Amino acid sequence: MKRILLVCLTAVLALASSELWAQDRTVAGKVTATEDGSGLPGVNVVVKGTAIGTVTDSEGAYSLGVPASADILVFTFIGLKSEEVQIGDRTTVDISLALDVTQLSEVVVTALNIPREKASLGYGTQQVSGDQVNMAKEQNFVNSLSGKVAGVQIRTNNNFGGSTNIVIRGNKSVTGNNQPLFVVDGIPMDNSTGNDAYQRAGRLGYDYGSASSDINPEDIATINVLKGAAASALYGSRASNGVVMITTKKGKARKGLGISLSTGVTVGKINKDTFIQYQDQYGAGYAREWFGYYGPDGFYQDDVNGDGTLDNIVPTNEDGSYGAPFDPNLNVYHWDSFVPESDNFGKQYPWVAAKNTPVDYFETQVTLNNSIAISGGNDANTFRLSYTNFDNTGVMPNQTQKRNTVNFSGSSQINKQLTANVNFNFVNTATVGRASTGYGGNQMANFRQWWQTNVDVKSQKDIFFKTGRNITWNGGDFYDPETPIFWDNLYWTRYKNYQNDERSRVYGNFALNYKPTDWLNVMGRVSGDTYSEIREERIAVGSVPSEFGINKADEGSGYGRRNRTVSEFNYDLILTFNKKFGSDFGITGVLGSNIRTESFSNIWATTQGGLIVPELYSLSNSVSTVPNPEEVETKKEVYGFFANANLGYKNMLYLDLSARNDISSALPPGNNSYFYHSEALSFVFSELVKVPFMDFGKVRLNYAEVGNDTGPNRTTTAYTKNPNFGPAVLFSYPTTVNNPNLQPEELVSYEAGLELAGFERRLTFDLGFYKQNSSNQIVSVELSKATGASFLFLNGGEIENKGIEVTLGYDIIKNNAFKWNITANWAKNTSLVKSLPSGIDNYQINSFQGGVSLNATVGQPYGVLRGTGYQFLNGQRVINSSGYPVAIADQVIGNPNPDWTGGVMNTLKYKGVQLSFLIDVSQGGEVYSLDMHYGQGTGMMPETAGLNDLGNPKRDLLADGGGVLFDGVQADGSVNTVRARADYYGGAFYWGNSSRQPAAMTVYDGSYVKFRELALTYNLPSKMLGNVFQGVALSLVGRNLWILSKNVPYADPESGLGAGNGQGYLSGSYPTVRTVGFKLDLNF
Repeated sequence: MKRILLVCLTAVLALASSELWAQDRTVAGKVTATEDGSGLPGVNVVVKGTAIGTVTDSEGAYSLGVPASADILVFTFIGLKSEEVQIGDRTTVDISLALDVTQLSEVVVTALNIPREKASLGYGTQQVSGDQVNMAKEQNFVNSLSGKVAGVQIRTNNNFGGSTNIVIRGNKSVTGNNQPLFVVDGIPMDNSTGNDAYQRAGRLGYDYGSASSDINPEDIATINVLKGAAASALYGSRASNGVVMITTKKGKARKGLGISLSTGVTVGKINKDTFIQYQDQYGAGYAREWFGYYGPDGFYQDDVNGDGTLDNIVPTNEDGSYGAPFDPNLNVYHWDSFVPESDNFGKQYPWVAAKNTPVDYFETQVTLNNSIAISGGNDANTFRLSYTNFDNTGVMPNQTQKRNTVNFSGSSQINKQLTANVNFNFVNTATVGRASTGYGGNQMANFRQWWQTNVDVKSQKDIFFKTGRNITWNGGDFYDPETPIFWDNLYWTRYKNYQNDERSRVYGNFALNYKPTDWLNVMGRVSGDTYSEIREERIAVGSVPSEFGINKADEGSGYGRRNRTVSEFNYDLILTFNKKFGSDFGITGVLGSNIRTESFSNIWATTQGGLIVPELYSLSNSVSTVPNPEEVETKKEVYGFFANANLGYKNMLYLDLSARNDISSALPPGNNSYFYHSEALSFVFSELVKVPFMDFGKVRLNYAEVGNDTGPNRTTTAYTKNPNFGPAVLFSYPTTVNNPNLQPEELVSYEAGLELAGFERRLTFDLGFYKQNSSNQIVSVELSKATGASFLFLNGGEIENKGIEVTLGYDIIKNNAFKWNITANWAKNTSLVKSLPSGIDNYQINSFQGGVSLNATVGQPYGVLRGTGYQFLNGQRVINSSGYPVAIADQVIGNPNPDWTGGVMNTLKYKGVQLSFLIDVSQGGEVYSLDMHYGQGTGMMPETAGLNDLGNPKRDLLADGGGVLFDGVQADGSVNTVRARADYYGGAFYWGNSSRQPAAMTVYDGSYVKFRELALTYNLPSKMLGNVFQGVALSLVGRNLWILSKNVPYADPESGLGAGNGQGYLSGSYPTVRTVGFKLDLNF
């Protein structure tokens, strides 16, 4: 690491030394916009014929030291007409720049990192600036895209350091990856999570985050999202899910060194609207009278103090709250009454709801983010070097994440024809205390599903830090609170049973560009992305036994370690040309080849039977022989050949043709070569028909065929290694066999669009329509048991996605003093599973706790939820003779895909003050909540207490007027008048049984409207900066500030298990963290 920094700093000093120019005077001034007189930031000001230059500050002011020989200043800015001004003997040069309509079509980065004029593109893309990404100091830049790009659905999930699900224009693969490809400066990036199958199914495990979170937001200049297949066709077999093209900041020619410092701090608290609320009328227990198990008052009874009378004791072995009603005049023995170290030892105290509920368990999140960047260069050499330190303490105890990032990019023009470019990134991320997800071992499941409303979390905290032992509220025997039955002490879990992980990543590229003529360029490029990580999980001796280890057996202690290494290297040879033929015709073309090598290694080893020595976490500290580790090692190579030609006529009509052929080692020999192509047409009609108020108008059409390659080791079947039996080495035939005839999934895409800009670009509009059919799906189908295997991978099935996307930008107010811009986007995607392999109508993607599954069902949208549903009679729910809704098995009970998504960004500027805020909207789509299923079933939630329609307590016996009346009809069609019991676990509020109380009762509308981001920035006037600073900006920032509307009770509709296909399921959901803070940006 020290050598890397030394080399980078040496390069900095070498380049800086080339910037020493004799300077005889200083010229200063201000650059303003002709249309409204406002100051223009970011305008390049250069002494003609030299590399001496600067850029204007936030108010358009500049100051530049120039040599005595300087004669002309050149002012340039994209979208404005360049100007050259004689200096003469002046020391002040002010100028205004006018709009250049010919530059309205900006340059964007497209596939293979090739810049193109947007006017020439026959497909839809959308660009987001680095400032927009980094507006609210969200460390995972993918989260910052929420609500900003039409057609891109993002689900943040709320897991600390966890993964973000991102899908562009709908899910296209039944079982494969549906996440887009991420490319940074031409470097394809791995974005896998490495989460295991148990975690993805919502059973137990940790969300280890998306690998794309390693990309530092501070270094991002722009993000261009290639949405459709035509836009990404040059990536061939990995193009079907779209591409997120990221361009990082680069150095540029300037006088001296540019230094940028940025420091920020945010603090966060949970949004209580996204966390469970507790009823405060009843306490521990599963019923007032649980089959005669409790005493007459709902408590256990024993003569604790030896006075000869029976005492009431809280049933600590229960994890529900259907027990005795609270009574401040009733004193009982609680869990800590039996703990000698507790202040309540041997005492009875009032039977009341806890003063400190699990809401008080959460701490204040603190995030520190500091970065420095040094840049500079001359006509021949440029560079940028940055370092960023990120330090985050989460809302749960013992929860931290630290990240250090180094970025270096440089460019050197070796001679007139040869240019070298280098990009290097190093990222190290260390995390402690990720929270478990899903159902098992998850503290949020504890709080939301299985809890006693009488337990005070502060008392759990105090006793842990006082003793360091696992003294729990949930002892199997109230006399022995150090033997938990279901749940450990809350703080024991966080400080003893925590996990930790560390990932080190290096990615970058080196490219040589040879330009023999002004229209031809040949590039050779080597790109690499490689990282290794270690993950450690532990269960301390004395904990509740839980599923752990290679065999997922119930163990009271254990240690596991996973080592993952992921690498990808790309070798590109690309010829590009841009040639004009006369004044009317032009061609831009690409011809190239690519070799891609991928490797993956995963080793997972655990102890067996527990730990011998407490708190010694080593595989050698295993009670039993350590089983053979799970080892996976795969390699894959793809050879690609591609070509693209963009034919232009009079800057008005463009025909874009792309083709690629891939040869994949993951496919069987002789059947491993696949051809992909796209055709696109762009017609800039504003060049043909001049309309006074229209600056730009274009229609676009395209067609494409691309693929989604399969992973390695899918075409040949290998035996599975089993634990040895004595000296015998054992293997077995796998339950799933592979297919030597497997083929990639195929995607056929159609797209049409309209782009407009008018009123001197105050109004912009983009409308897109698309239809995509993904066929040749790779699924595993059930085999006859006579084959010796259970499943076989094969091709078959089709998913269709079609939709519409709209983006609108408008400068509502634009004058010399005040600007107000609004940018809005809206998108609707409709998904349909058209077919599955022959004989299959439904394919189960995930099976969740609660009898609910995620499925691909023919005739339904992808990913529908299935489970028990209502029985209806003439549109009314059928209620059985006991007063409960009747359940019908295996029904479609929800569709997690939203009906539409959108966002509205407002930016207001007044002199040096800027206010930006984002509203993010998702309408429709359903989620199933296991939290509500169990949370109501165990009697914790307010809905389970209070009065019924008769004005009586719901939890009274039916004979006493209690119970709940469900709307519906009896089997004979008469209106239901029978009340269901609501006085015990498994009664009216335990939803999801096989015959009554269907799972559909806890399916909710997943719509939301969120005040997602806000930033208020003040740029200090140039007259206050002096000679040291070029710019100073102070910002107040906020993220996830309010959920303005939602329908899922006590949870954020976005929360979930993490990235992947298993969406629409809430279990142990983590609350949203509302963050506010400030950042200070200094430019020297």
